[in-house]
Amino acid sequence: MDFEVVGSGLGFPEGPVVMEDGSVILVEIQKGCISRLWNGKHEVIATPGGGPNGLAIGPDGALYCCNNGGFEYHEVGGLTIPGNCPPDYSGGRIERIDLSTGKVDRLYEAVDGNSLRGPNDIVFDKEGGFYFTDLGKGFARTRDHGGVYYAKPDGSLIKEVDYHHISPNGCGLSPDGKTLYFADTMTARLWGFALTGPGEYTPHKPPFLRGRVVTGQTELCYFDSLAVAASGNVCVATILKNGGYGGITTITPDGKSSFTELPDPFVTNIAFGGADMKDAYICASGTGQLIKTRWAEAGLKLNYNA
Repeated sequence: MDFEVVGSGLGFPEGPVVMEDGSVILVEIQKGCISRLWNGKHEVIATPGGGPNGLAIGPDGALYCCNNGGFEYHEVGGLTIPGNCPPDYSGGRIERIDLSTGKVDRLYEAVDGNSLRGPNDIVFDKEGGFYFTDLGKGFARTRDHGGVYYAKPDGSLIKEVDYHHISPNGCGLSPDGKTLYFADTMTARLWGFALTGPGEYTPHKPPFLRGRVVTGQTELCYFDSLAVAASGNVCVATILKNGGYGGITTITPDGKSSFTELPDPFVTNIAFGGADMKDAYICASGTGQLIKTRWAEAGLKLNYNA
């Protein structure tokens, strides 16, 4: 695949948001900051600390951030790799960031009295609320369960959609807004929930199977963030496919999949932009790069990301 390097020397970049002016806003999880890249420039626009992760523009034009509270990091073979919960873990939270000033406000830190542990990815619906995943935190011998949540950006509502998953990561909505997708990292499964309203869904096969497993992978790999194409296909960033490089796994709504390899084992995110929405911005996080390539199909334009 032909691609250009948009940014390098980044501290485990994730969460790219492609802006109308052609710039890309992303997080540098390792550095605890949010940066903007454009025309060869690199500017830090906010420093929330902890582990800023998924990003989305809300209906008020502000940036909303899933902050996982931080990771331990390891350097292996020239790659940066996130690990377990660090000694200075600062707590999971959802943050609102004013793009004009860089001011960071904590919006949510708990759901029904249960602390958020490692919020990861976020997507806004047409009603102005947002879904987000919580991956949980890993430790030397144990790890948290994870969940999927729904909240309003004014701080008035947060509720649990589904819990007790292994490691919920990337999330996105189908073009008609009626299906919530999320990728589970450790199991390399893509889940789908049939939405009936904001934060509400019809269980797939009650009482035990609340969502639908769209597909799983037969070889070893790990699913990270995702983006939905205008066609309804789901493009899932994939780590260490069969122990080798990472890339993008494209999955149809009925579960068929194909894989595009990229030269980094830790491919974590894909986001679409450009006039025809075929410019794909991909985080090659292990090598600290944001790359840009042309994609075969157009991405779905996100709500409020004008």
